[in-house]
Amino acid sequence: MNPVLAPLLALALLPPQPGGLTAEERALTTFIDAENGRALALLEKAVNINSGTMNFPGVRAVGALLRPEFDALGFRTEWVDGAAFERAGHLVADHPGPGPRILLIGHLDTVFEPDSPFQKFERVDSDSAKGPGITDMKGGNVVMIQALRALHATGALKSMNVVAVLTGDEESGGRPLGASRAALVKAAQGARVAIGFEDGASNPKTAVIGRRGTTGWELRVKGRPAHSSQIFNAENGYGAIFEAARILNAFRETLAGQPHLTFNPGVIVGGTSVDYDGPASRGTGFGKSNVIAEHAVVTGDLRALSPEQFESARKAMQEIVKASLPQTSATLSFDEGYPPLSPTSGNERLLALYNRASLDVGAGPVVAVDPDKAGAADVSFVAGQAEMILDGVGLMGSGGHTVNETADLRTLPSMTKRMAVLLYRLRR
Repeated sequence: MNPVLAPLLALALLPPQPGGLTAEERALTTFIDAENGRALALLEKAVNINSGTMNFPGVRAVGALLRPEFDALGFRTEWVDGAAFERAGHLVADHPGPGPRILLIGHLDTVFEPDSPFQKFERVDSDSAKGPGITDMKGGNVVMIQALRALHATGALKSMNVVAVLTGDEESGGRPLGASRAALVKAAQGARVAIGFEDGASNPKTAVIGRRGTTGWELRVKGRPAHSSQIFNAENGYGAIFEAARILNAFRETLAGQPHLTFNPGVIVGGTSVDYDGPASRGTGFGKSNVIAEHAVVTGDLRALSPEQFESARKAMQEIVKASLPQTSATLSFDEGYPPLSPTSGNERLLALYNRASLDVGAGPVVAVDPDKAGAADVSFVAGQAEMILDGVGLMGSGGHTVNETADLRTLPSMTKRMAVLLYRLRR
């Protein structure tokens, strides 16, 4: 008999524990502990594949690594090509069944492109490891897969109706977003529950039931080029860089401090000439200290908790841009953006169920995280479709989106146990 399955079958014969786990649920946790080494090995393999969003072969390679995991569990898998939205594509795995439809959401890409100095899985000590995307969110993908493997090993998955979507462009969504998120929205049709496996606030004591939405913006400024000795006069004005600085500072003075609202200029390029590549977030500028800058480009993001807050901020920013310094002009444009996820009563109910599962597996209580501490994510695109939505339940750690991204490996089995028990209970 399989050495992993033997203790599971023995546990299944034991009676339920009052106020805790049933025998079947204890079998899930036993499997997860027994298979934790395999989970760590899969995590290391995934982290060691560079899958920066714009590294299409790398994103596909992570998809190819994980696809057989779903195939082995009886899922019907499909690679959705991303050519229509200028990205690598998505992995979709569907397991139809008679139970309520459950959507699981992950992503394959990271913020670390091939030229990043941060490329490999590195063990820090017995409890932690560093690596690009280890918590955001290759660890979350492993939590998802291991929970499903436990359900499969105990026979519970057979009757479950589960679809998993692992997008290839969560960190930099392809455009148009309607095309890049079509597979996700389609998978959400009829879903009663949607669960995202991001790391949220990277605190195992919290989960996400509300997320701010985000949109990107681009500011383009034009000034009149001339010798620098003639700057500030009526004929030549202030130049593009001073005008860009005025606008950014006015954004700060007008909007900073509003609850749940943030805006961040992430890149600025200016000079006599500017070349900026938006999808790659790279640019070059040429100019001289004795020439008034003719061009400036600034890109950033805007985050808010409601559509109304978005609209108010956009209006204020456009009014600031219109008030140009002499001999300058500017335009401000916004992209489609990620919608917000409102903290609904259904989401609160799912959090309560997750909290109960966490308590029952001995992982402690879980409360809702402040939405300001959780960035935008794919789960927001299914807001309004699924009755109950939860996110931020992946592998925990610290330093996300930096070269110090580190996973707390002790949370890998505990987060997986919580999820396996929750999914087991949701199947009814």
